[in-house]
This record gives sequence, structure tokens and C-alpha cells, in this order.
Amino acid sequence: MSAYVLRRLLLLIPTLLAVSVLVFVVIRLAPGDIALAMMGEGGSAADQATYQELRKSLGLDLPWQTQYVDWLWKTLHLDFGDSYWTKQPILQEIGKTIPVTLELAIFALLIGLAIALPAGIVSALRRDTLLDHGIRVFTVTGLAAPSFWVGMLILMALVSSFKWMPSVTPVPFFDDPKENVLQFFWPALALGYHVSAIVARMLRSAMLEVLREDYIRTARAKGLQERSVIVVHALKNALIPVITVIGFTVAALLSGVVVIETVFNLPGLGQYLVMAIFRRDYPTVQTVILLIAVVFSLTNLAVDLLYAWLDPRVQY
Repeated sequence: MSAYVLRRLLLLIPTLLAVSVLVFVVIRLAPGDIALAMMGEGGSAADQATYQELRKSLGLDLPWQTQYVDWLWKTLHLDFGDSYWTKQPILQEIGKTIPVTLELAIFALLIGLAIALPAGIVSALRRDTLLDHGIRVFTVTGLAAPSFWVGMLILMALVSSFKWMPSVTPVPFFDDPKENVLQFFWPALALGYHVSAIVARMLRSAMLEVLREDYIRTARAKGLQERSVIVVHALKNALIPVITVIGFTVAALLSGVVVIETVFNLPGLGQYLVMAIFRRDYPTVQTVILLIAVVFSLTNLAVDLLYAWLDPRVQY
């Protein structure tokens, strides 16, 4: 197992290197000039000496390959530099936004699983009944409706019905638990609905397949209670493909919160990334996307290791 984990961690190196090259090139190919943007309106007609001096101070006058090598070398030493706009250390600014994004992602995952697990199990046990059809319509709608669209509908309903507007400043949970839950519940519900649709459909399919296995019929023939058959024997084996989906979903939540945080005005990592992209804040965009790539890779590794815990037949 340790050799497998070490091998997977070593594979992260070329993966993250490819991501770093891709994001470095793409962000610079995007239209716009950060130096002109920082000079404000009329920057295109501004003094060329000032413009060139600003580009030189940002290191943009150097060839791309030189900029990339310099940034990569500093990143390897955990020096992510300062933001072009705020002049603050990027790592420090990310540290302020991560708690918001992490709480939102965990909240959304809990809501999604709370809906998906019972829905998927009931849908499989009541196959082709009216209840099953209702759950399937619910999940298909969740798959078809983008999270940001659901979030906008929720926000419009809250504004029109309750005159509720999202707070500009996030309230820490330990300062005011009620206000914190209220602030995060609605955006988490928009994300969690999509998560529940994916997981519930996969769980239904996996449960239907497992319930047809011989060992399930044997367990019932031995006189075990139906609850024990479902929970102990069927559910645990059905969770193996579901864990894969949950793993990808957890990683995908990081990309989903980018828009949801903007819709609900939550100053998390997603909103921070969106602002950095609009501002052409190159080092900030590169660092955030590289961080997301690390989370994706480590999540996939954790999912693979869970296989061995759920199914002893899995060997690495």
C-alpha cells in the first residue's frame, strides 16, 4: 500500500507541471493588458515611459519562458509572490478565503448526501413505483439545472418573499451560529441539490445491481432482517462506485463554488479567483488553479484508498 501511495504522489509531479504550464500560457493569451488596466481609464494613451516602467516592475517585459521558470522556481520554494493589484502576499489572501469556501463545500456535501442516500436507497427498493418515478424526476432535474441557475432562483425567491439579501461580510460560526448557518445554507442548498442528483442516481443503479446478487438472496434465506440485509450487505457493496462519484463531486465543488460565491456574494476562494481573472492578476490565478489541481489529485488518491477499506478484495 505504501509503495502505491508513493507512486501516486510521484505522479502528481508531471500532472501539476502540465497544469502550471497550461494555466500560465492560457491566462497570458487572454485579451487585455494588466499594465493598461492598472493605469486606469485612458491607459492606452498614457505616457509610454510610465507604461513600460510598470511592465518592467511586474516582470512582464521578460520573455514568457523566463517568467515561467522564475515563477515555478519560487513556487517550488513555497514563495507564491504578491498580488499585482493588492500588493499583498497571495498565500495570505488565500488563507482568508479558504475557510469560507471550505465551509460552503462541506455544507453542500452534507446537504447533498443527506438527500441522496435515502433517495437512492428508497428509489432502488421501490423500483418502478410512483415514488421511484418522482425521485428520478427530482434527480434528472438536478442534473439538468446548473447550480448557479438554481442559486439565482433561490436568491430571487428570498429577496421577493422575505426581503433577504446575502451579507457582504461572512459571519464566523462561533460568533453567531444562527446567522452563519442562514448565510451558508442557501448557497449550499443550490450546490447540494446538484450533488444529491448525481449521487442518488448512481446509488440507485448500484443498489439495483447488488440486490440481484446471490449473497443477498442467501442473507434473506438465512432469516436476516431486511434492514440488516440492506444496510450491512447491500449498501456497503453498492457504495464502491458511489464513492468514486462522491470523490469527483467533492473536487468539482471547488469549481462550482466559483459561481455560487459570486451569486451569493461570499468572499471565498471562488470569488477571489473570478476577481483575479478579471484583473489579469497572473500570479494569483496561477496559484489558485494550481491549488485546485492539488485538491483534485489528492481527492482521487483518497477515493482509491477507500476502495480497499470498503472491499477487502481490492489490492494495491
